[in-house]
Order: sequence, then C-alpha cells, then structure tokens
Amino acid sequence: MFLSYAASLVIPRIGEFTRCGVLKRYDGVSFAKALGTVVTERAIDTLLMAVVTALTLLLQMNVFSTFFNKTGTSLGSVMSRFSVTGYLVTAACAIAVLFLLHILLKKLSIYNKVKATLGGIWQGVISLKGVRNTPLFIFYTLGIWVSYFLHYYLTFFCFDFTAGLGLECALVTFVVGSIAVIVPTPNGAGPWHFAVKTMLILYGVADNNALYFVLIVHAVQTLLVIALGIYAWAALAFTGKKSAGRQAAGPLA
Repeated sequence: MFLSYAASLVIPRIGEFTRCGVLKRYDGVSFAKALGTVVTERAIDTLLMAVVTALTLLLQMNVFSTFFNKTGTSLGSVMSRFSVTGYLVTAACAIAVLFLLHILLKKLSIYNKVKATLGGIWQGVISLKGVRNTPLFIFYTLGIWVSYFLHYYLTFFCFDFTAGLGLECALVTFVVGSIAVIVPTPNGAGPWHFAVKTMLILYGVADNNALYFVLIVHAVQTLLVIALGIYAWAALAFTGKKSAGRQAAGPLA
C-alpha cells in the first residue's frame, strides 16, 4: 500500500497497478484478480465518499454555494445538468459501445485472452462475497476513513489561525480536498491546494495564512508518503531475498 502511494507521486494513478504487481510477485495473486479487488475497494471508497459529501453538502449548503459562486460555478446550474433523459441516453450509448466492442473482440485472436483477463478481474470484484467477517470488514473500512480525516483534522491545531475553526470546517475542507485529488496530479498537487485554500478563505482565514496551511500540510503529507514508500520498498526487497534464500536452501532432510 505504501509503495503504491509513493509510485503515484511519480506517475499519477500508477500506484493501483503497482499494488497489483506486488501482490502477483510476492503473494502469487494473479494480476487480473488483484486488479478486481482494487476496483472493489475503489467502489466502496467512492460510495463512502459520496455519502460523506452528501451529508456535508446538506449541513454546509451556504458555504458550498459561496464556493461555487467564487469559482465561477452556479450550484443551480450544476444541479440542473442532472436529468433522467441524460442518464438514459448515456446508458444507451454505453450499452451500444460495449455491444460493438464485444462483436469486434470476438473476431480477433486475442478474444480468449481478453475474456480470461476480464474473468480474473471479475473474480477479484466478487471476492467481497467471500469476506468471512463482514462486521469487522465494515469496521476496518470506516476506521481507515476516520483515520484519514483525523490525521488531517489534527493539523488544524498546529496553526493559530485554524485551531478555532472547528470540526465543520475541517470536514468541509477534507471533502473538497478529497474530490479535488480526483484530478490526476502527484498527490493531488495543485487542485488540492486550490480547493482547500479557497474553502479556508471562506471560513475567514487570511489569504496568506490559507496558502501557508495548504503548502505546509501537503508538503508534510508528501514527505511522509515518500518515507513510507522507501520503507515499503526496502521491506519488500528484504522479504524477497529472504524467501529466495529459503527456497534455494531447500529441505534439510
């Protein structure tokens, strides 16, 4: 996991594939199945983030409205773009494209390979059904996101100008920052700074102070990702050599 985060600093989004490669090399999990589990994880993360975003939006509607207006986007215009007709047309186009791809692939020699790969990915996706302890899985999932939020919220107390902003401001800036990192940049650099800085200003933080906050917090997070990535790389290298040595030694009797 640490290695995948560090890899994404070099090439955005490559970390997901790096994790699949590590699982294949060190745990013997097929790349396709590992990719399927990653897809499932991301789907669950997206669902949780959508719920948190919706709740935050309802609780802090005025702040979000000001944010949209400040960035040149009307909240009403955004909401008006969502329509049943648009969804139906998009779904119909997607189905048509998939149908055409299916026909084209069947005529190609790589059809069976593609089919096998997709089958492996699907096995990884449905692996969620095999979870032995569902309550514990839910607890760990929620715990990860709570930890994400707390490690960000605690940084507010490192600065005098953010220490008194409260939990609501931390939650709002956390949400907009999480949405901003969807843009494929190294560790969200750029979009994250803009989104969080803009929100802090709306909560009364001076422009310079808001800039200091996002620069320092993001720099510390990035350095932590680099340090943990180096540790993960070294740990995997040591584990790989140790395992190779045991295999080379073979049985003693």
